[in-house]
Amino acid sequence: MSPPAADVDTPSTAPAVQPVVKPVKGTETSSASRLDGPLSSSGSLDAEEQFDVTAVIGREFPKLQLSEILKDDNKLRDLAVLVSQRGVVFFRNQDLNIDDQKYLGQKLGELTGKPETSKLHRHALSNSKRGIAVDENGRLDDEVSVISSEQNRKFYNEKWSSLSKNLAGEGWHADITFENIPSDYAILKIIQPPQDVGGDTLWASGYELYDRLSPPFKKLAENLTATHHQPNFVRVKETFGEDLIDDYRGAPENTGLDFKAEHPVVRTNPVTGWKSLFAVGHQLSAGHINGVSYTESEILKTYFRQLITENHDLQVRFRWGKNDLAIWDNRSVFHTATNDYVGKRQGNRVVSLGEKPFYDTASQSRREALGLVHNVGDDIGGCSEGVSLVIADDVGSEHFGDAVGRPKCKDE
Repeated sequence: MSPPAADVDTPSTAPAVQPVVKPVKGTETSSASRLDGPLSSSGSLDAEEQFDVTAVIGREFPKLQLSEILKDDNKLRDLAVLVSQRGVVFFRNQDLNIDDQKYLGQKLGELTGKPETSKLHRHALSNSKRGIAVDENGRLDDEVSVISSEQNRKFYNEKWSSLSKNLAGEGWHADITFENIPSDYAILKIIQPPQDVGGDTLWASGYELYDRLSPPFKKLAENLTATHHQPNFVRVKETFGEDLIDDYRGAPENTGLDFKAEHPVVRTNPVTGWKSLFAVGHQLSAGHINGVSYTESEILKTYFRQLITENHDLQVRFRWGKNDLAIWDNRSVFHTATNDYVGKRQGNRVVSLGEKPFYDTASQSRREALGLVHNVGDDIGGCSEGVSLVIADDVGSEHFGDAVGRPKCKDE
């Protein structure tokens, strides 16, 4: 989904060497994950009908109603683990109300070790200050972002027009990475899909983005940080006279109107223990890679985004129906909306806040954790004579000539 209203990028100039944004003083411990190590599923959801949407990312439960498991902590914990492993999980025609959605958003993080100080995010463009209701009864709630095509067209029409000539790939992002404490899980329920067709959302795996890097590039990325910046909220304030939330936005570290934060380029997801490329997306367009020249920063930013836009096999695309719902892990997934429709599209999004992003040198890549080999030529140099190339999927079946880029060698 595309970001609410003005969560978009603009070109910016930068100094010769990119500066470093310092972490908020005194928050290093309180904002850390409370997990001692990765979590495993207990299998409590195994009996539910479900299927992988692609080999790399996405799982769908075509029949499960989340309201039926809302008070079952074991199943919710397993759901959180599944979301972190598969990136995004889809549910059809859900009956969750606003309070249920908020409860679920906070609970997923609590059950997987988020800091006690991390709650639900309050978006800087306040619903209540703009009088935007989250339900038909006129309820105002800043912990729910109303994803509205009408609001987005108001603030940034050139990007949200179905006739736009801008590159659609510019929309890829993870939610609120400009905050010192960004999101872990996000939940979007589409209340009103476009009347005819269009408005799909795409997600891409940050785990697989990392695994597409060559070994030397991995080492480079693991030693870099990046400054994420979102200048457009201030622009909206100045242009349209909208009030912004400049105090508490769901965590004590998320205050002020800078909308700027430093995070590692490669991030470890504490739930899986897997590495993800994190310095990707339009919220880095106005930011930069730290400690390198402006030119080097632009080259890296462009290449990292190309890893998404030029690798459709690490993406998943979802066509929304009324009341369909998606849950994704913003620590290791990027997403973008498809603005190919004319009418109204609206939904409610809840964004949970997680831990301060970190990189653990002892963490593994997704392929390493699943016992898969890296890209052909990276580690194995192809297969020796008498050995065939095999692609193993997550459940152990094998496909010759598959293009998901997860090969291993096997004696014929």
